Amino acid sequence: MARQRKLSPERKAFVQGLLEHYKPETAQDVQDMLKDLLGDTLQGLLEAELDDELGYSKYDYSNKDTENSRNGYSKKKVVSSMGEIGLDIPRDRNGEFEPQIVKKHQTDVSNIEDQVLSMYAKGMTTRDISEHLKSVYGVDASAEMISKMTDRILPIAKEWQNRPLDRKYAIVFMDAIHYNVRQDNAIVKKAVYIAIGIKLNGSKEVLGMWVGGNESAKYWLGILNEIKNRGVEDIMIISVDGLTGFGDAIHAVYPNTEIQRCIVHQIRYSTKFISYKDIKAFMRDLKEVYQALTEEIALQELDALEEKWGSKYPSSIASWRNNWPTLATYFKYPAEIRRIIYTTNSMENFNRQLRKVTKAKTIFPTDDALFKMLYLAMTDITKKWEGKPWNWVQILEQLFIYFEGRITQEDLY
Repeated sequence: MARQRKLSPERKAFVQGLLEHYKPETAQDVQDMLKDLLGDTLQGLLEAELDDELGYSKYDYSNKDTENSRNGYSKKKVVSSMGEIGLDIPRDRNGEFEPQIVKKHQTDVSNIEDQVLSMYAKGMTTRDISEHLKSVYGVDASAEMISKMTDRILPIAKEWQNRPLDRKYAIVFMDAIHYNVRQDNAIVKKAVYIAIGIKLNGSKEVLGMWVGGNESAKYWLGILNEIKNRGVEDIMIISVDGLTGFGDAIHAVYPNTEIQRCIVHQIRYSTKFISYKDIKAFMRDLKEVYQALTEEIALQELDALEEKWGSKYPSSIASWRNNWPTLATYFKYPAEIRRIIYTTNSMENFNRQLRKVTKAKTIFPTDDALFKMLYLAMTDITKKWEGKPWNWVQILEQLFIYFEGRITQEDLY
């Protein structure tokens, strides 16, 4: 049975007031209502700008300290994402007033909403944005109105989530980040599953972000199947954390893909067992394992590590032995490829930036609210993703050889 949507008393009163005033009967009526609200907000911002220019508000002549004054209005029509809006542009008698929120000759105001979306993408809450508009322009734009403006991004975000992907990817990083979401009158910790891919041309993109339950190999299997259904025929290497069953899920969809378990995650896990007084000495010896030039040397150093520390910290050594097939994948490749795949640093940097944006929200009211903010943050973060991994041309030449027959010249276009 579907859950009834819960509204706070304030939000309910706000919505009820809108319904009583506009009496919408169709979806188009609702769209017209939102367009009207946007027009009223822009009109209020224009009036506030002229108040600031003249130094006194309308009819407040006691505070007037200028020879200049209001001089009526000029009609103007502008285009927004909700349709055409009619505005009355206030004028001053001296002709000095230059409105900023809707500038002279400006006929498209969709960027106003873009400014709101940009603030939202940088982690400002709807209440923060509302207060910002109030302090800058002296106009009340309720948090509910701001939320409606940001809600228009949801269809775009979901279209992005379902877009076709490239046929082949050189490397894909997969990891999850966790958030608290309200569900059925309870606070539930949910995993957001994220996949970032490096294309064969060296550019990087977020393949998708999925809000799900607790992190599990079964959920990842569903995501991998979705990625395949969106057009990804082959992935050369996937770099992942140490989630149990992750490798089996990957090979169930992409049987020929190489799996690299994140060395940094493995180090963190294995050092949990080490006493503080031994940690420096243990790490010094462990470094000889994962920084070895070849797998043969690495295994020799692992034997030495076990001989020295195995009796005292058997669980730590066992974790390296048991996971060695996926930990040692990077030894097959030259230094340029090793630097990219041996850790999920690219993913962790991305997650760190997401956390920075979302830190003001300890609890999200819905999955859609969480996804909306993450999508806007992602678009803001990825604007800076212009470069390629260092020496990508040489890396690609080596990938052609290592994955002979799986990458062709046609795949690069």
